[in-house]
Amino acid sequence: MLKKFLPVTASLLLVCACAAVAQPTEIRISWWGGNSRHQATLKAIELFEKQNPDIQVKAEYAGWEGYLSRLTVQMAGGNEPDVIQTNWNWLPLFSKDGDGFYDLLKLKESIDLSQYDPQSLQSVMVNNKLNGIPVAMTARSFYYNQKLWQEMGVAYPQSWDELKAAGKAFKAKDENKYPLVLDYMESITLVQSWMVQKHNIAAIDEKAGKFNYTPQQWVEFFQVYKDLVDSHVFPSTRVLSSYGKSNTWEMKPWIQGQWGGIYMWNTNAVMYENNLAAPYNKLELGPFFMLPGAKDAGLFLKPTMMFSVAKTSKHPQQAAKLIDFLMNDPAGVAAMGLERGTPLSKKAVAQLSSSGVLKDDNITVTGIKSSLALPHKIPTSPYFDNPQLVALWHDTIQNIDQGNLTVEQAASQFAKKAGRILQRAVKK
Repeated sequence: MLKKFLPVTASLLLVCACAAVAQPTEIRISWWGGNSRHQATLKAIELFEKQNPDIQVKAEYAGWEGYLSRLTVQMAGGNEPDVIQTNWNWLPLFSKDGDGFYDLLKLKESIDLSQYDPQSLQSVMVNNKLNGIPVAMTARSFYYNQKLWQEMGVAYPQSWDELKAAGKAFKAKDENKYPLVLDYMESITLVQSWMVQKHNIAAIDEKAGKFNYTPQQWVEFFQVYKDLVDSHVFPSTRVLSSYGKSNTWEMKPWIQGQWGGIYMWNTNAVMYENNLAAPYNKLELGPFFMLPGAKDAGLFLKPTMMFSVAKTSKHPQQAAKLIDFLMNDPAGVAAMGLERGTPLSKKAVAQLSSSGVLKDDNITVTGIKSSLALPHKIPTSPYFDNPQLVALWHDTIQNIDQGNLTVEQAASQFAKKAGRILQRAVKK
């Protein structure tokens, strides 16, 4: 009986061992986006699993609304996905010391980091730890409505003075028409560009936890804004509020071609263009101008988003392998296309260019190419995107536009309150 039993037991053990080996490793990935991004990413994941049958990928995707709050709960509980689509300005929130995400420098055998220029990788480094792979870069550029500018008989501005002159020319012909429309997020970054060009310094010193501006420079900051509004370059917050709380691209004057352009992320320009009614339904990239003698354009240049690996991941090598497939593998690149912007990966750019996906007549592509060609060594801190800071800017310029504050009063109040917001944010 014993001799008959032993072979059966050995066979069972062998079957169990084989089953254990054959069991694929499961990893999770989360992202936000619209339906086209969802479908492209799901297709890429399917191709990845075919190439890597030992890895099974669970997709967790949704729209933008609620994504951050859900991720915050997951990370607090140590239950975040292995691969996470993250936002650049979340680094101070989740990884102030650089330990919030897995250091991808430790996974360079699984991710081809040579496809990314050092400056783009530096933008997502915290304490010399690589907190993610920047998928694409984005910057705000000027995009103009060709038809309206032709009707107004005004050439695209080539300098800050010509921008203000264009505003006055528009007003002289029709006070309801403007060269640009900017919401408060765009206006603060436009003014910040002027400040960098003028003073050649970053707005924020992260290590010291303070702004670099003197009281007089804060006055300059708000004076630039008021001069642009007074010159009729873009509608004041008071004018915008008369159209309700909808997004600027949904407002009637934009749709009908009464507002002549935007200062907008290259990745969002097409969204504005698609909401224009004929015959005003074509946007064109305009020149980005600098002050005489400026050494830096003062771009708000940042990653559109990143792919990060969770610090709690039990399978970091497999997670890194998935990221590399999405960013650098020919099958992954083809599936993803331009769903997350013009990719930074050199391999991806070469492939999409040769296949005709990346075209020079695409304003998303021309916008980022134009921005990257400008001098942009002075980085913008992710703290500049702090929601409390941005809300304070909005409240302050509203008070200026309504005549409740002078430029000097606004500068003084903003400097004090913004300084406290920054100190709290850095200390958290």
